[in-house]
Amino acid sequence: MAKKKQCYSGIGGQAVLEGIMMRNGDKSAVAVRKSDGTIDVQSMEYKSAIPKNWFTTFPFIRGVVNFIDSMMMGIKSINYSADITMEEEDDEPGKFELWVKKHLGDKANDLLLTITMIIAIVMSVGLFVVLPYALSALMGIWIHNKLVLSVSEAVMRFVIFIGYVVLIGQMEDIKRLYMYHGAEHKCIDCIEKGRLLTVSDVMRSNRLHPRCGTSFMLYVMAISCILFFFINVSNPLQRLGLRLLLIPVIAGISYELIRLAGRFDNPLTRLLSMPGMALQKLTTKEPTEDMVEVAIKAVEAVYDWKAFLKENYGYDVKDEWLKENQEEDYDEDAVEESAEVEQEEKE
Repeated sequence: MAKKKQCYSGIGGQAVLEGIMMRNGDKSAVAVRKSDGTIDVQSMEYKSAIPKNWFTTFPFIRGVVNFIDSMMMGIKSINYSADITMEEEDDEPGKFELWVKKHLGDKANDLLLTITMIIAIVMSVGLFVVLPYALSALMGIWIHNKLVLSVSEAVMRFVIFIGYVVLIGQMEDIKRLYMYHGAEHKCIDCIEKGRLLTVSDVMRSNRLHPRCGTSFMLYVMAISCILFFFINVSNPLQRLGLRLLLIPVIAGISYELIRLAGRFDNPLTRLLSMPGMALQKLTTKEPTEDMVEVAIKAVEAVYDWKAFLKENYGYDVKDEWLKENQEEDYDEDAVEESAEVEQEEKE
């Protein structure tokens, strides 16, 4: 049987504290390794802040909507994982948290989630948009060439971003987060290559993936450099304002590029994916087997990977066969051969 190319699965995820969040369409779940060694799996319900209609699914517009939804879902998942990992500390809620819950009741969590997202966006914009612009504006006192200033701003933006990734990567908690990030990617790569979703097959899969938030951020910075170059306004505040107004446009374009790179495998998409996948070597690390176990639980909570293998690769994974062979070192050829034998017996 000829091997098929890697197939698009449609699932995505995010590393959280001691765990993984996986999302498949409207379904999402968080799996977290608790201090006692058990794995807590929780389905996460999230209603989009922006009502879905034909307009919000339009190319470029859908990227902005998806970006907002992903941020909200990501923050909610991280908050949940933090509660699970720190549940034994039995910390008392802060005065502000108690006041909000007292006056808003069930809406308190939504408000806190929104405030957290706003703070995260403001900090990101300040660090990766405003700061490089301010530094290049200072250079403009001595340098009057627009092209040189634009290139300088772009370089500073990339340096700040990479420096930020490397710097926070020195923290122990972030190192483990990067390892769980690798486990998330490995699970998706494992499924899309037609392998069984078992620890042994996931461990030998690729931790780099074209459909990743790291790649998205790189696209955002690259596209911003191009669009910002065409802002030809003399007033510094107006230039900054136009940069901020262009952020949704940049997010929309970046989403379409990462969507294209994740769905198709050809020389163009591989070229588009190369810079982002190279950067993922900083934001992902090789996971341990127990981390992979957590990632598998998160995937299975939202995705029927056996049905995916049957539909796209033509073989049926029996639960009994999987149970007998999951501890062995095998590859997908064993499953294909089993399917061929079964088909011959039927004929």
